[in-house]
Amino acid sequence: MRALVLDEPGRPLRAVEAEPPRPGPGQVRLRVEACGVCRTDVHVRDGELTHPKLPLVPGHQIVGRVVGGDGFPVGTRVGVPWLGWTCGACRYCRSGRENLCDRALFTGYTLDGGFAEEAVANAAYCLPLPDGDPVALAPLLCAGLIGYRSLRLAGDAERLGLYGFGASAHLVAQLAAADGRRVFAFTRRGDAEADALARELGAEWAGPSDEPGPVELDAAIIFAPAGELVPAALRATAKGGTVVCAGIHMSDIPSFPYSLLWEERSVRSVANLTRADGTELFERVARTPVHAVTERFGLADAEHALDRIRAGAVRGAAVLVP
Repeated sequence: MRALVLDEPGRPLRAVEAEPPRPGPGQVRLRVEACGVCRTDVHVRDGELTHPKLPLVPGHQIVGRVVGGDGFPVGTRVGVPWLGWTCGACRYCRSGRENLCDRALFTGYTLDGGFAEEAVANAAYCLPLPDGDPVALAPLLCAGLIGYRSLRLAGDAERLGLYGFGASAHLVAQLAAADGRRVFAFTRRGDAEADALARELGAEWAGPSDEPGPVELDAAIIFAPAGELVPAALRATAKGGTVVCAGIHMSDIPSFPYSLLWEERSVRSVANLTRADGTELFERVARTPVHAVTERFGLADAEHALDRIRAGAVRGAAVLVP
């Protein structure tokens, strides 16, 4: 089978011909139909997330059909998200917070992922998926899941700001608009295409992230990995509001005056996801369908896809199709 391998952070992915992976106990073997390309893949590839498994097959938004192993009948379509295994015994796992498990393993980081024609995964962490276009389903497995968890942590905010309008935000905007929330998209100055996409998908306003929006926000979600957006979002948020940092990696947050945090504003992060998040999200999108805007790439074009994500040039989400 064809696969892409990271031998060393900071170096381009290497194409290989390898033996198909063999599933162990409790694992499934999948024929990969599509695999989303995430900004987290950029962080792993570039060495901003340290200590990956090496050599590593990246990719953690896998849509595939079961071709063998345990847990699902052959032919079942499943999704493989970022969370690939947890211990089940620590205080985090036992209290419904498996996303914080100290021994957790992550697809495309400490477990081989889906930048390949076939993959294996722990069946208990796979999500049954509906029929439909696998390219449209792939972004839901990280961009959608992290966005959904972030939206929950933002509370019942009526006026919601989204900082960085990419793979996650373009899905969250649709869910929030369907809930009757007012959505405001904060983008890179001059990014007319992102502004237009935001308005198309339910935002009532879109504009530069270095300026306040037209109204005070009840909550903001920061998807862009730019620490300087934290004080900017606090400045734009009303008293009692919440700023949710949704990325796994972010540049340093600059110092800011206490007055921005005062009046019971809060800043919190989102770490990983739980299997319950996956179940809830797919139940939700079954009731309220969302449209994933995607750019397709072949395996051979993975580095090009990563470059476009680095540059903030992808419209919606990038997806590899083996």
